[in-house]
This record gives sequence, structure tokens and C-alpha cells, in this order.
Amino acid sequence: MHKYPTWARELKNAYDFYKELKVVFTGSSVIDMLNLDVDLSRRAVLYYLTGLSFREYLNFTKDTQIPIFPLNEILSNHIDIANSILEKVNPLPEFEDYLKFGYYPFFIEGKKTYHLRIEQIIRLIIETELQFIEGMDIHKTKRIHQLLGLIAQSVPFKPNVAKLSEKIGIHRNTLTTYLHYLEKAKIINSLFAEGKSTSVLQKPDKIFLENTNISYALAGANLDAGNLRETFFYSQLEEKHEISLPKKGDFYIDDKFTIEVGGRNKNDFQIKTEANSFLAIADLPIGSFNRIPLWLFGFVR
Repeated sequence: MHKYPTWARELKNAYDFYKELKVVFTGSSVIDMLNLDVDLSRRAVLYYLTGLSFREYLNFTKDTQIPIFPLNEILSNHIDIANSILEKVNPLPEFEDYLKFGYYPFFIEGKKTYHLRIEQIIRLIIETELQFIEGMDIHKTKRIHQLLGLIAQSVPFKPNVAKLSEKIGIHRNTLTTYLHYLEKAKIINSLFAEGKSTSVLQKPDKIFLENTNISYALAGANLDAGNLRETFFYSQLEEKHEISLPKKGDFYIDDKFTIEVGGRNKNDFQIKTEANSFLAIADLPIGSFNRIPLWLFGFVR
């Protein structure tokens, strides 16, 4: 809709004059669809449709009916929950497929061109939709692609904005503005330190791609395993939970739970002094004590 010049006014008029009419419209998530010269806020209800969670992917591809498990239940009862899922499906091989191909439902049309389609969508967002932002320089699109490639290939990415802006040739303030809109476009996720306020010009403390399928599309064989694990964890929880960067560990959830993400050999040395601390462990079919399989966090939505 945002590509049609007077869409908001005409949609408002249609709503006001044709009471029996029901309208569903889509537009770029980069654009604030309600912050317009025409008031749609009392008329339109906006929804953001996320990609598939790991649970939804399994239900979709394996014809299972596995329910949502709230985070509190997973943290307190993960062994029983994992056993109940293992009775229906072996999650580990399916998990590897999900990380590569499972977030967007167009994988049902074929996996051969799946990552190519993701690249095309990203290119469309950067080269077309970001142009609707005031001050966006269309000549900087290649540098934004370069930035996304750096994020995909890095150890969980902690940006030094000054060095990064110098490296890709974009002014510091412009770069933080681009990061803000790339997050609105659902290409990246930004993580801020616990207690820090956020704004358009605030530098994130960590940056992830929005989901692991984008990671594979942009980095391929050059992916960092730690980056991939944390990207998955964030993508599964960010819709329903408040997430920040703690002083110790990788994620602080709802101002209560500290989570450290890692491989099979990861121990709790970094977080053992923190209350309500847990390990999210990759390649683990079932957990023990505070060691929880990473895949199980894909069942919170």
C-alpha cells in the first residue's frame, strides 16, 4: 500500500463510507503505517506476521500438534517437555534443516532457490523500501549489503560504530539510523545492555541478523557457529519477551533470567553466580539440571 501515493486517505474514506467493507492491507514494516497525515489509528489494527518458530515448522512439516510451552515451563520442567516431544519427533536433524530453510514458509516451493529468494527480498528492502526514509542515500545500498555480510560472518557482533562507519564509508549517525531501520524491516535484531534506554541514534551493544535463514543466505559456509546459535535464540524469544544484554551471560530475559548459549562443552562458569541462570546447549537431545537443549527454546511460540 505504501507505494500508492494517497492510499491512507482513500482507505480511511472506504472504511468510513462502506461499513460492510472489510479491508486487509499490507505494507513495508519500515514505514510507520499509522504515523500519517490521515488518522488510521482508530480504524486500522496492525499485525506483524513473524516467520515460523521451530515448533510451527515441525507441526507444518511433520503433521504434529505440539503445543506452545511458555518460557517459565521450559526453564522449570525442560526434561519432561523434551521427552514428550521426543516421543513424537527427533528434533535434532529437523533443527538443522530449520536453521537453514525453516523460517519462511516458501520453503515448500523448493529449497534449491530458497536462499536466493531471501537475498532478493533483502535487496528489495534495501534498494526500494528504505528509499521511503527521509535522507536515505540510494548510492549507499552496496555498503549496507557489506554491513549485513559483516554481521553474518562475525562472532556475535558487538559493533564499534566509529570503526565500522569508517570501514564501510558511512557517517556514524547515518549508520545508527540505518541500523534502526534495518531492524524495523526485520533484517536485523539489536540487543542493548540491561538498563540502557534505546533511541534511533543509540548504538546497539550486539547485532544479530533477524533469523538464521538470512545468516545462511548471506554468509553460507563462512557462518560463525556461536553467532548462529544466538541468532536462533533471539529470533524465537524476541516476539514475546523483553531481552537485554546482561553483565554476565548472553541474554537477560524479562529482567529475571540469565541465559548463556553455547555448544556441548559449554559450562556455567560465567553465570554460576547469577540467580535464575541457565545454559542453552546446542546438539543436545535432552538436558539436565540448568542445561537445556537449545532447540527447545523454539517452542515458546
